[in-house]
Amino acid sequence: MDETILTRLRTWIETSRMKEGARLPAERELAQTLCISRAELRKAMFVLEVEGRVERIVGRGTFLAKRAAVAKKSTVNARINELAERTGPYEAMTARIAIEPELASLAAIHASSRQLRDIADLAAAMKTAETWSKYEKLDSDFHDMIARASGNSLLHEVHSVINQVRMVVVWRRLSTPQEMPSKDYHSFTEHDAIVHALEQRDSSAAKKAMRKHLKSTLDTIQADDED
Repeated sequence: MDETILTRLRTWIETSRMKEGARLPAERELAQTLCISRAELRKAMFVLEVEGRVERIVGRGTFLAKRAAVAKKSTVNARINELAERTGPYEAMTARIAIEPELASLAAIHASSRQLRDIADLAAAMKTAETWSKYEKLDSDFHDMIARASGNSLLHEVHSVINQVRMVVVWRRLSTPQEMPSKDYHSFTEHDAIVHALEQRDSSAAKKAMRKHLKSTLDTIQADDED
């Protein structure tokens, strides 16, 4: 992603005189204002979200974070950004492959009924996402909920760091020429397989399904790089 786009977005926010907690303009309007594509804007927004500068709420929009929240996250975000600068998409995905299958295995054992419903709801919601931005947020929440459902708070925090890094170095590298995921997007059936294994309390199947899903995503990233 061109760093000038990030600079342009940051400058617009700083000079917009928006109050803390204010809702940013709609994606189409803001992209036109900045003279960039919506795909470029979505990638830049992901970086700002990781930095803690904005907060995206599915169904409501994107909001300017409060200064106190930004300050609180500044040290952590500095570390995240440092890691992102030194991490490539392949490293980010292999880190996920190393930890997330185990988290899925644990979640099959420890997840509450409510957590299982939330995970299934997120998988279903992704199929009707009207934009890549909404899909990416739901996908992040899906994987975070599985990590949380593992019942291991330390592993959940480790996953959170990996997830934030991958949002910067992976999603901004993926080719998303369409405005939204296609109806036959490979992740849909892969997510369903993970959900089914979790609901069956089958830790082995959950582990295999998660690993298959992440390797499929890695293959997609490598194919984009070859193109």
